[in-house]
This record gives sequence, C-alpha cells and structure tokens, in this order.
Amino acid sequence: MQTETLVATLVSLGAGYGIAYGISQLRERALRAELTNRERELSDTLRRDTEAALLNARVSAQEQITRERSELERSLADQREAVAQSERRIVERESLVSRQLDRLGIQEQELRQRGELLEGARAGLEQESANVRRLADEWKTRLEQTSQLDSTAARTLLLKEVERESTRDAADLTRHILDDARQRAEEAARRILATAVQRYAATYTFETTTATVALTGDDMKGRIIGREGRNIRAFENATGVTVLVDDTPNAVVLSGFDPVRREVARQAMERLILDGRIHPTRIEEVVAAVSAEMDVFVQRKGEDAVFRAGLAPVHAEVARMLGKLHFRRSFSQNVLEHSVEVAHLAGLMAAELGDDIAAAKRAGLLHDVGKAMTHEIEGPHAIVGAEFLKRHGEAANILNGVASHHQEVPHENILGILVAAADAISASRPGSRSESMTTYLKRLENLEQIATSFPGVEKAFAVQAGRELRVVVRPETIDDNASLLMARQIARRIEEELLYPGQIRITVIREMRCVEFAK
Repeated sequence: MQTETLVATLVSLGAGYGIAYGISQLRERALRAELTNRERELSDTLRRDTEAALLNARVSAQEQITRERSELERSLADQREAVAQSERRIVERESLVSRQLDRLGIQEQELRQRGELLEGARAGLEQESANVRRLADEWKTRLEQTSQLDSTAARTLLLKEVERESTRDAADLTRHILDDARQRAEEAARRILATAVQRYAATYTFETTTATVALTGDDMKGRIIGREGRNIRAFENATGVTVLVDDTPNAVVLSGFDPVRREVARQAMERLILDGRIHPTRIEEVVAAVSAEMDVFVQRKGEDAVFRAGLAPVHAEVARMLGKLHFRRSFSQNVLEHSVEVAHLAGLMAAELGDDIAAAKRAGLLHDVGKAMTHEIEGPHAIVGAEFLKRHGEAANILNGVASHHQEVPHENILGILVAAADAISASRPGSRSESMTTYLKRLENLEQIATSFPGVEKAFAVQAGRELRVVVRPETIDDNASLLMARQIARRIEEELLYPGQIRITVIREMRCVEFAK
C-alpha cells in the first residue's frame, strides 16, 4: 500500500516535472521568437535610420558644395572684374602718360622757340636802351643849352614835379583804399548791427532827481511838517532825502540824488498819508518796513534782469547791485534796461561773429554794475565794477570785457569790443537819451569852432542835431586832395576834444563857380 502510494507519488512528480519542463521549453521558444522579432525590428529600424542619415548627410554635403561653388564663382568673377578694371586703368594711365609726354615735347619745343625770341628781344632792347641813353644825353645837352640851367637845377625842378605828381597819386590811392576799406567795413558792420538792432527793441522812461507825492488836502502839509518841524526832520533823518513843502497845492516834493533812497521816501510818504498817523515813531517804523521791502524788490529786479537776458544765475550780491540799477538813470536812460539791451545786442553780434554768446551777454549785462556803487568807492565805474565782480567769482574774460568797454584797460578778448559797440548802439539810438538845450547848443558850437579853426574854411554848419558837420572851403585855396585830408583831420580833432553819442559825419564841400555876364 505504501509502495503503491510512493509509486503514485513518483509518477505524479515525474508527470509534473515533465509538464513543467514542457511549459518552460514553450516559454523559452516563445521568448526566443520574440527576441528574434525585436532584433529584426531593431535591425530594420537601425538600417532605415542609417539610410536616412546618410541621405541627409549626402544632401547637406551637396548643398554645401553648391554654396561653396557659387561663392567661389562669384569671388572669381569679382577678381576677374577687378583685374579687368586694373588693366583698363593701366591702359588709361599709359595713354595719359603718352599724351603728357607728347604735350611736354610740344611745350619744350615752344619754350625753345620762346627762348630764341627772348634772346632776340633782349638784343633789341639792349640796342634800344643804348639809343635811349644816347638820345637822353643829347636832350640833356640841348635842354641845358636852351634853358641855360645846369643839371643840378634841372634835376631839382624835375624832382619837385615828380613830388607833386606822387602826392597827387598817393592822395588818389589813399582815397581809393579808404573808400574801399570804408565800404567793406560799413557793409560788414551794417549787416551785424542791423541784424542785432532789428532783433531787439526796448522802451525807456524819464525820471528826474525829484519825486512828487500827491496830498489829500493842504492841511496834510502841516501834519507832515509837525509841531516845530519835528515830523519833517524825523522823515529826512530816516530817509536821507530832502522834503520840499512849497506853495504847490496838494503836493510835496522829495529831492535826493540817491534814487533808491528817494523811492523809499516816496513810498513811505504815501503810506503815511494813507495811514494818517504821522509822528516820529510811526515815521521810523514805516521807513524801516519800506526799506526791507525795497531790499527784496531790488534783489528780485536783479534776478529778473538776469532771467530776461537768458543767463545762468549770478551771485546774490551781484544780482542786488544789478537791481539797484533800476533806479539809476544815465541821460534819462534807465541803466538796468540799458544793461539788458546791451546784453541782447552783444549776444546777437557775438552770434553773427561766431563767438561765445553767453559770455557776450554776461559781459553786456554786467558792464555798468559799477554805477550802482556809492561815491565811497573811487575810480571809473568800469574798473570798479570789474573789481566788484572779481570778488564774487566772475570769469577773467567777463572781467576784462567789463573793465575794457570804455578803453580804460587794454582789450584781452573780443568781449570788451562787443560790449563797447552794443553800449554805443544802445546809447545813441534815437529816443534813448536826451540832453539839455544848453549842452546841445554848446556841442553844436564846439563842432563849428573846430571846423572853422582850419585854414581855408569859409563856413561850417552843424546839422542833423549835431550828427553831421558840413564844411565849406575856398576852392582857390583847398583842392580836392586837401579836402580829403581836411575831413580826416577834423574827424580826429572831434574825437580827441569832444564827447558825443554815436558818430558824427564830416562833409567837406568844395565848389567852384564861374560867373560871367553877356552884355
């Protein structure tokens, strides 16, 4: 029983082993078949990829070869064209050299012929020169025999005649040179000045050394004077001006040479009249308040002038001095407005000349800052102003432009010349300045006296408000050349002896009249 069971077990095990073995063989064959299929697929894929890569590489190589071949052909074409151009230039140069050689040969032949002609002419000239010397000796001998003069006396007469002719020729040449130079200079100056003047214009107001304050009634005069004059004394002590109370109805006059103090006094007087409280303490308070406001106003005026001139800000003290020029007059011309105008004119002329516009404007604006100084600082206003600007850091070229605009120091640059020209334009244009009748008549009289002091002058007339001097000379005494020299001499005398705005035209008139009567 156990044996059968054991045999059955062994048979079962053997059958199971056989079945398992068969199953493993089947799996192995299936796996091998699968591996074979995968290997075949991978091989096919690899073959296809390889063929595609080779094809792409072949196509890329073909394209690269095509591109390089095209570039090489273009390069060769360019080189062939360059070689062809070089060959053409060489042929042209050879042709040019050949033509030049032919031309040089022709010129050499012409020069040889000219040399031969010159040699012949030289021989002829030598013969003519010998004949001239012989004839001169013969004429000299005949002249001495005819005039009974020796060679020294004849030479003296000849030299005098030559001197007269040379003087006449020199005067004619001088007139021609002066006319040409004057025309050229006037054209250039007229263009520059006309451009500058036409591009800028300004108005001016007139103010004297007095200011009139209107009163609300005649009883206000007594309140201004105060008991025993204490109010008027306190006002004059506080402001530094003189109060004139006269018979003029409803008005008092404030007189003073300091324009800033006079303006402070005017405003203080108006405030006191409006307030009605007039006594020494109130006067001092009002004057102090107006003085503080005036300092601010002066500073603002100076800064506004710098802004109107289109310049960079200046030192605060320089701006304050500029503001003081608002209250100063020169021949009725407002000095601050005059300075702004000079700045614009100098800048415009600098632009025409291609120079530094900002520097020209700055020098023009600051050129009269010395006029704001008090009498305690001695010296010309140009030099005083330059020293003041130097203490406040202005550049050296600006300082020289300010100091030299009245020729009191030498010009180191063009700024001083531009400022002087702009200053003269601003001062001499019609309507900018006025002068008293006495000064005007005296200037006309001096002009006529200078002209009549020259010998040969018959009459002299100052016309065009003293801008032109017409001089009538005696024609039998003064000839045309002497008239030209006289005009220049009169101009020099006027420049040396007189002070005048702008320029004066001198016209010398020489007229010959021949009168005869038929009877």
